Parts: sequence; C-alpha cells; structure tokens
Amino acid sequence: MIDPKILAARFPGDFVFGVATAAFQIEGASKADGRKPSIWDAFSNMPGRVFGRHNGDVACDHYNRLEEDLDLIKALGVEAYRFSIAWPRIIPEGTGPVNEKGLDFYDRLVDGLKARGIKAFATLYHWDLPLALMGDGGWTSRATAYAFQRYAQTVIARLGDRLDAVATFNEPWCSVWLSHLYGVHAPGERNMDAALHALHVTNLAHGLGVAAVRAERPNLPVGLVLNAHQTYAASNGPEDVAAEKRAFDFHNGVFFGPVFAGAYPRGFMSALGHRMPEIEPGDMETIHLPLDWWGLNYYTPMRVQADEAPGAEYPATLPAPAVNGTKTDIGWEVCAPALGDLVRRLNDAYRLPDCYITENGACYNMGVENGEVNDQPRLDYIAEHLSVTADLISEGFSVRGYFAWSLMDNFEWAEGYRMRFGIVHVDYATQVRTIKKSGYWYSVLARQFPKGNHSGR
Repeated sequence: MIDPKILAARFPGDFVFGVATAAFQIEGASKADGRKPSIWDAFSNMPGRVFGRHNGDVACDHYNRLEEDLDLIKALGVEAYRFSIAWPRIIPEGTGPVNEKGLDFYDRLVDGLKARGIKAFATLYHWDLPLALMGDGGWTSRATAYAFQRYAQTVIARLGDRLDAVATFNEPWCSVWLSHLYGVHAPGERNMDAALHALHVTNLAHGLGVAAVRAERPNLPVGLVLNAHQTYAASNGPEDVAAEKRAFDFHNGVFFGPVFAGAYPRGFMSALGHRMPEIEPGDMETIHLPLDWWGLNYYTPMRVQADEAPGAEYPATLPAPAVNGTKTDIGWEVCAPALGDLVRRLNDAYRLPDCYITENGACYNMGVENGEVNDQPRLDYIAEHLSVTADLISEGFSVRGYFAWSLMDNFEWAEGYRMRFGIVHVDYATQVRTIKKSGYWYSVLARQFPKGNHSGR
C-alpha cells in the first residue's frame, strides 16, 4: 500500500483534494419542495432502461441528510466538494417560474460548506434535464440552450458570491453520445441525427452559460468538465491507426475543438457536417469563450479497431480488447498510465487552461463486514492514478486538484444501485454511511493539504 504521506510529498502545497457527487445520484426527495421530474426520472421508471427499475426517488436521501453529509465531508478532511445543482429544483419546468425552495436548499448546502471551511465547486448540469423541455425536443432544440442560459444566470445570481468555482456541464459526451446515439442514458435515443443536434446545442448552451456566469460574477472561475477518452489503436495497421484518429476526433475533438479551438474537427465535419444542425452566425464565437479551468473525468482507456463493414457510419470503429487484465467490478480496464497519455495528448492538441481531475475512482462492490469495508483495490486504483497525476505536475502540466469519485455509493445511472463507486459505503435500507478503507486512506492524504507552497512543483 502506498503511504499517503509519502504520496502527499509529491504534490504542491496548494493542491486541492476533494470529493465529488451529483444531484440526481444522491439527493432523492424527487417530488419534494416543488421539484418536478427530470428526463432521468422518466427514463428510470421505464422498464428495461435501468437495472432493476431502480430510480432516484430516495437515492442516498442527501436532501434530508444534508447536515450529516456535510459533517461527513468535513470528517474526511478534504478541502473541496464538487456537487451538481438540479435544474428541476430551480426552474422545475425548465422555463417559467423559479422555485425558491430549490434555491434555498443549495443556499443551505453552500453555506454549510463555507461554515466548515470547505471549497464549493458547483456543476450546473449533470444530466437531469427538466422533463418538460422534452416537449421542445430536449437537447436537440436550440431553445434548450437559451433555457440553460437563464437557469445558469438564476443560479449564479443567488449562489455565485459563495462558490469557489463553477462548471457549466459535466461530461457532455454522455449527455450527447451515450444519451442520443447509444441509447444507454436518458432520453434513450439511438439516432445519429438527434445526437448531432444535441452535440451542437449542448456546446452552444455551454458557451451561453459561460457568458451568463461572467455577466453575474466576472471573477468566479468558470470551466467545463469533460470525460475525455484516451483512445488506443488495436494494432499498428493503417486501418486501425486511422480508426483511432477518427475515434479521438469523435469522442474528444467535437467538444475540445469548438471550446478550445473554435472549430469542429475537419474529418468529423467532412463525414457528418451535412447532418449537423445549422451553425448560426456567432455560435462558434460563443462556444469558444475562454475558460478559467477545465475538469477531466478519467476512469478507463478506449481501445478501438476499424469497423470494415460496408457503409459503417463515422467514426467506423469497433471496441478492441483490453490490454491490461485488471478490471473493476463494472468491467472497466484499469490503466493508470492512460491518464498521463491523455493529459499530454490533449495539451499537445489544444491550448488548455488549468486542469482539475474532477472525477477519478473505481467500482468495487465490497460490503460492510464487522463494521468495516476492505476495498483495497479501490485504494490501489486511486493511489496509482494520483501517482500519475504527480508525475504530470512534475513534468510542468498545470493540474491543480483531484476529486475522488465518489464521496459515497449512489445511483449509478443505468446500473442502478448495484455498482458502488463510493469511498463511503451506503446501506440503502438504513442510509447508514460507513467510511471504507479507501476513505480513511484518502483522508490521511487530504489532511496534508493545504500546507503552503513547498518544492513539490
């Protein structure tokens, strides 16, 4: 086991160690205090969409256990908490009246963090689109981008004076491709045309959101959280090498390109540009507004080979086998070096601001035995990825913080409650929280910070 204090010595003294969650995954109270349904409420309640038809009605009951959960974060000794705000609590119909009780909840959350000396990193959108907006087409409709802008302005006007940082979106890859092309996430579309519209509308909403944040709070650091994929070719053959390049553009470039370079990737546009929605004058300039930081969510590499079937749709790739035999309980290959490869590659391709690792962690489903949870594989996973992060900092990359995913076990989207990512165990029948071995280890590490700048940079 890596000694957390020895690992800590490899990080600069102002490095931020935190934990992360998302509203729909932990809050529950899905009908309380004026909240109306999101697309995930509808999706969860449809047969065959989520494992066991699990839903977010109760989740970790965080909405009703806010104070004890904030005490838990404080007890872990971390410096920052990354959480998301539920749009259906703030503007329940997506447009129209603002729900004061929803804002009151996040007031209590942010004030509670401030009272405990914990930094507040808020995410405005973590997939829980108000269901009413599906009447206009949801993320395939430009109107949703403007609804998001108003929602962002509403939240920042109320909370922005006490936030330490804000992200517009979490993992647009998921809410675009996984939700509209692969059908795995809400709203469950399997349609390239819908996905391409969702792609541009989401990118536009991000830019409009940045503008809204800056108009309300010019000094609040605003960013975007991306689950970039480190793509690897299955072989050195020319077909697989070309497929890997297409995969990189399709899974990363369609977000990084517009945001950080002001353009969609050329190869992507030549293949699919004619099916994109109209890119109106000013759209790309809005999407390309400068950011103060960006967040990287990393779990596992993406290995691809060429799909040589006649007429295979761009990016014309197929999954390739894992190289490393170690997998987590959700089946994801463990490959810490890929995190380093990815950060180097993205910084080579784009001019990027300061980075935070906004999510990193592992699914292991150990339960409580004799009052303890021995999740050594999760501890090892986090330690290995933090070691790579320390290497990146020593190479000169501006990585400013790390947020473990997740603070606690929670609703794992299409997997329901059967997959556990927490460093704190949740017994869903009793809502009892039990800090896992990984949580205690991470706590020792986090307590070394902040400690004044030393020669770790």
